[in-house]
Amino acid sequence: MSQRKYWSAAILAAVMVMSSGCGDKPAAAPPADTGAVKQAAGADESNVKDEVGTIHQGQETAGTQTAGNSTSVTDGDKKEEPMRKEKVVLYYTDPELMGVVEAPGEIMYSGAEDKYAKAFNALQQSDDEEFVPLWNEAITLNQVEFDAGALVLDITKPAEANLGAGGEMYALEALENMFFQFEEVQSIQLLIDGEQVESLMGHVVLEHPMKRPTP
Repeated sequence: MSQRKYWSAAILAAVMVMSSGCGDKPAAAPPADTGAVKQAAGADESNVKDEVGTIHQGQETAGTQTAGNSTSVTDGDKKEEPMRKEKVVLYYTDPELMGVVEAPGEIMYSGAEDKYAKAFNALQQSDDEEFVPLWNEAITLNQVEFDAGALVLDITKPAEANLGAGGEMYALEALENMFFQFEEVQSIQLLIDGEQVESLMGHVVLEHPMKRPTP
């Protein structure tokens, strides 16, 4: 009987020791909140993207400002040619259409091509009844080109601007006299709507180009 009490006391002591050891174990840490971690990571990534976007936007703005400054400098460098005034001789016919007559005139222009355009326009106008233009105002000057002494005039001529054989001959004479008074002009190429034609008004053969007469 005493031996049974002894073993019972021993077993009870062992159980108490084991229970005490289990109570000393630290409690397991609760699982981390993965949602909060993901939310924090997303916020950091968003902040990084915002910073990168701000940097790119700043670079684009700087580039735009640089381009704008460059354009303005280029525009500032462009200078219009000053207006010039030149006395010229104008060529018309008389009221009876008997020949070519001269009259003093003056043109204002800026640049070579504008000079020849104004000279052509002067042939179409007259304030004096004694000087009748051979080049009707209905004729349109489409384009003027000048390069290395070669002058090109492209015109549109309606039927109402046509003259007879004598008038056509005088008109071409007036044109040659008008432009060959400028020493730099060595030839005149007259085009009708961009094309070479055999005759201006159907009576006189038109040379392509008309060349300055040799002295």
